[in-house]
Amino acid sequence: MKRSINIVSNLDWFSVALWLTISVIGWINIYATGYDDRHTGIMDYSQQYGKQLIWLLASVVVAAVVILTDSRFYHLFSYAIYGGALFSLVLVLIFGKEVNSSQSWFEIGGISLQPAEFAKVATALALARYIDGRNINLTSTASLLKSLAIVLLPVALILLQPDLGSAVVYAAFVFVLYREGLNPFIFLSGIVVVVLFFVAVIFEELYSTMVIMAVAMVGVALMSRRYMMTLTLAVAIAGVAAATLLLDRAAGFNIGADRALMAGAVAATLLMVWYNFRFRIRRCMVLLLFMTASIFYIYTVDYVFHEVLRPHQRERINIVLGVESDPLGAGYNLHQSMISIGSGGLTGKGFLQGTQTKFRFVPEQSTDFIFCTVGEEWGFLGSAAVIVLYLVLLMRIQYVAERQRSVFSRVYGYSLFSVLFLHFFINIGMTVGLVPVIGIPLPFFSYGGSALWAFTAMLFILLRLDSERRSRLL
Repeated sequence: MKRSINIVSNLDWFSVALWLTISVIGWINIYATGYDDRHTGIMDYSQQYGKQLIWLLASVVVAAVVILTDSRFYHLFSYAIYGGALFSLVLVLIFGKEVNSSQSWFEIGGISLQPAEFAKVATALALARYIDGRNINLTSTASLLKSLAIVLLPVALILLQPDLGSAVVYAAFVFVLYREGLNPFIFLSGIVVVVLFFVAVIFEELYSTMVIMAVAMVGVALMSRRYMMTLTLAVAIAGVAAATLLLDRAAGFNIGADRALMAGAVAATLLMVWYNFRFRIRRCMVLLLFMTASIFYIYTVDYVFHEVLRPHQRERINIVLGVESDPLGAGYNLHQSMISIGSGGLTGKGFLQGTQTKFRFVPEQSTDFIFCTVGEEWGFLGSAAVIVLYLVLLMRIQYVAERQRSVFSRVYGYSLFSVLFLHFFINIGMTVGLVPVIGIPLPFFSYGGSALWAFTAMLFILLRLDSERRSRLL
């Protein structure tokens, strides 16, 4: 049974005000990036800022439609929306328009739409609907695998375009799963996977393998207090590695010391399995299994990094990690971005006075690198103000998500929070050299209709669900 509600009075107007403020400031900065003496009118639709104004007004219509739609619609049709999103990701691979070597866009009547942006909304709804179901427990392997399948299906289709930036954002849903009961060990393992990726890129496999083994041996000694057993494991690693090298030298296969150590790790893990049956030291066995898996993962990363990633993607990661420097080539965007932001000083050069902006030194300045304009024209104070606005919006979304009475609304709210946060962190992080340049927009701020409409719909779905959180009788 539902109480009658007044949507207008129950709407979280503080979130609406933050959304509108950030969107308008974003449009002002898009105007600054495209301004010249020949195009001064804000209604010049031949320019990006004129088109963005139309998309901004259209986003108000999107928000109104979402708010006026019955909240039950989003729950009942979440799987259908998700299926439609997957279908659109398949269609774009067949009929899509190629932009920047990625077939990610539909061209409809002169308007370009990117289905990957809307797929985030659909994935959030489908994941919320699944976790809201009966007997769903993320500590269960079956429930966890089904949840991951919901997230990874669109990722697989997006990678086929290929669009690495949009695919990376789906990692945000891991935070949602953690909030809803994902085993902390699995969550921490995911963080370790990310750390090992960068270790594999920066260091040689031999040194990485040796460090992982040393850490594992210390861990076994501390957890088991069986120092003779630990020494036996270390001797097994060294012995098998030495034997492998000797056989390799005799046969001439050129296996190498790193792969010989890998053979030693496998032998030590098998020996640890035997020790577990004898002494019941399961944690040590898990640690060595994790050690062996980590070593194999490092070699997998090395293969993917050199054989799967495109040259410009490898160069961008290497530049951010300091492995190489190329300010006139692959590192040009980042180099010019940091010059632009740094040149703004404390208070900036003033609105429409940015030289880096005016002379187009930073590529993609109205989309991926829109924050450079803020840094140059508004300075540190203006940049800090924009960052604070985003942080306040994120904290408000988390507050709204946490006060929901239904699991569906809460999971959806945390999905919005996580996706928005990852977009915000990566976009601003890549302009200042904290993360590789992978090309994703700053929500509500960057030029483009697809991202603006998708994030607007995603936010206002939560606000619509929140407006009815008290409508059901207890």
